[in-house]
Amino acid sequence: MTIARLIAGRDAAVLTCNSTASVREAIALLAERRIGALPVLKDGAVTGIFSERDVVYKLQELGPDVLDRTVGEVMTSPAVTVEPETEVLTALGLMTRRRIRHLPVVRDGEMIGFVSIGDLVKNRIDQMASETEALRTYIQTA
Repeated sequence: MTIARLIAGRDAAVLTCNSTASVREAIALLAERRIGALPVLKDGAVTGIFSERDVVYKLQELGPDVLDRTVGEVMTSPAVTVEPETEVLTALGLMTRRRIRHLPVVRDGEMIGFVSIGDLVKNRIDQMASETEALRTYIQTA
């Protein structure tokens, strides 16, 4: 299955952030929406990812002053991205190798979706459950 198929039919807009926003504002959005990361956009293009990890690392380095910095100073950049045609298992492998939990989905330089490792793992578990049920049915009818 491809990422395009996974994100097809999603009607909720992806929450994003501007690199000029304060870290304090971005943290408030993460907490309010109970999410772990925001893609950072400039003119529709992904310039980075702002995540809980970024905050923790910079908080350890800079102390509480990090809250008054901009997202652009704290975010992970450049962002690792995937194309819609990327296979789910390929994306999972990329996330594992790079130790990341979120991937912007990009087509022609513009973000069209955003997936988390939870989205991909859930898809894989559902796929395995379906395959297991198909095998169980086959064995019972054989």
